[in-house]
Amino acid sequence: MNPLAMYVFSRFLIFGSIVDRFNEGGPLMMSLILVCFVMSLFFLAKGFMGLKGHLEQSQKMLRLAIDSSLLGLVIGFLGSIIGLIMAFDSIEAMGDAEPAIFAGGLKVSLLTATFGLFTFVVCRLGILVLRGLIANQEPKA
Repeated sequence: MNPLAMYVFSRFLIFGSIVDRFNEGGPLMMSLILVCFVMSLFFLAKGFMGLKGHLEQSQKMLRLAIDSSLLGLVIGFLGSIIGLIMAFDSIEAMGDAEPAIFAGGLKVSLLTATFGLFTFVVCRLGILVLRGLIANQEPKA
């Protein structure tokens, strides 16, 4: 197999694995977290672009990025709690449940929490950088 084909195939496998994890985490919750992630990145990009001359717009975008990243984190933990409730419901319904059923519910809970935390951490790094740049742009009193 030629190197280009191997590279494309490996990228496809990685992308497929991410899509599988996204679906396993529950498409609704994961989609909501993804929307928060994209919104946060949009607000950060708009905040960075507004540094030259539109400082108040950058500050507004910073606040919006903070809010949307926190919302992604909270939705991730909400999905985590819902996953745990589903796991306990299945155990209660079956009486003597198999560990695989319980593990499935735990997996859902961990996937949504992980994606929410990822969203928060990545956006928080951008927020810290933007906050520092805004502080450097503000006139000293």
